[in-house]
Amino acid sequence: MSDVLTLDGLSAPLRALRLLALDFPDLPAPVVDVSSIYPDRLSLSLHAPQGGFTAFEAWRTALGIDPNAVDFHVQCDHRTGVLSAQTEYGGADLTLTGYTEGPAGARMSGAGVA
Repeated sequence: MSDVLTLDGLSAPLRALRLLALDFPDLPAPVVDVSSIYPDRLSLSLHAPQGGFTAFEAWRTALGIDPNAVDFHVQCDHRTGVLSAQTEYGGADLTLTGYTEGPAGARMSGAGVA
């Protein structure tokens, strides 16, 4: 028996990605990550210019993720805000992450831009 994961071992996140493309063709295109390290996970990340989590919010709403289940934190550069949430979709564990930068020269805190 081989310990090598085959492409079939990634069927859950690949199936979920296919369903997302069919169910939400008009949503903003995310960065998509499927990994043999976490074969049941599909990661979607959305990178927005200054001050915007609009694309993240569109996906969060479409996926039915409760706003209270979203985590906000600031990266160590104090300029990049990050929203993240997890849900199950199409048989895969889906991770949704949004990134945005604060205005030039501003520093973000856990509460937003300072």
